[in-house]
Amino acid sequence: MSNAGEQPLVEKYLEYVRVEKRLAQRTVELYALDLHKLSTYAAQAQVALCDVKNPHIRRWVAQMHSGGRSGRGIALILSGWRGFYAWLGRDGLVPSNPVQDVRSPKAPKPLPKALGVDDAVQFADFQSADDPWLEARDAAMVELLYGSGLRVGELVGLDVVASSTARGWVDMQAAEAHVLGKGSKRRTVPVGATALNALEHWLGLRGPMGTASGGPVHATQANAAAALFTGRNGTRLTPQSVWQRLKRRSQMAGLATPVHPHMLRHSFASHVLQSSGDLRAVQELLGHANITTTQVYTRLDFQHLAKAYDAAHPRARAKESKGG
Repeated sequence: MSNAGEQPLVEKYLEYVRVEKRLAQRTVELYALDLHKLSTYAAQAQVALCDVKNPHIRRWVAQMHSGGRSGRGIALILSGWRGFYAWLGRDGLVPSNPVQDVRSPKAPKPLPKALGVDDAVQFADFQSADDPWLEARDAAMVELLYGSGLRVGELVGLDVVASSTARGWVDMQAAEAHVLGKGSKRRTVPVGATALNALEHWLGLRGPMGTASGGPVHATQANAAAALFTGRNGTRLTPQSVWQRLKRRSQMAGLATPVHPHMLRHSFASHVLQSSGDLRAVQELLGHANITTTQVYTRLDFQHLAKAYDAAHPRARAKESKGG
């Protein structure tokens, strides 16, 4: 069945969106491409455009999806089709909109970005030429983010010592960090020897009021003096400040990817899972309420294993050599 006889409908609709809705020329061109696709599908199914039903649309969505078109791309096409049939409905040419309840396939959730083990160690071991006070503070922050998997909000909420008002603190003797996570849930995570050493070094330089040595202390800073991580003026660091410091540090360390706090948390989870395979333990360390949140790291772990297989397994190499 040819769709040539139905082209006036498409042309009339495109004229409508161009003149009456005053859409940009590029948008009109995209609508034209979408409607050409619709006409092609209808012709292949031997159905008139005005006789297209909901099952037809769903079948064509499945075809586009299996052909590799993204969920976002399909959503844009469906939007164009939906507008076309809404217009036909206003003119009484279709009894209902066949696209109305059709949604595009959900896009898979992107994998969290994690550093490879070598890059993570290179970043953690990096020593900048910054002021020793800043370097000691930043090194301690990196060790807690990567070594204990803290969220940036948990990190900046740490106090030097435990108290009834502290959101979190590090127990140096027990080698544990007590933090207040999402949903005001407290948890305890281990702190490794490297992080403890970094913290001891930082505390030795931090100063009693959290200021760089010799810096003046103002009355408004006294309340922030309990903060473990402070700026030069003694005020508690903000998450934004930590983001900026880590980005700068990753550039200085020569990493190809700018590092942010959550990337170090992702790296912590991925590397612990790679080594232990214990998903429940990683869930507890991260403070996830639901195991499904933690399961995303199994996908990262599988990627790691797949790359190792492709690089090292003789069968993988044999397959490549046959292909050549």
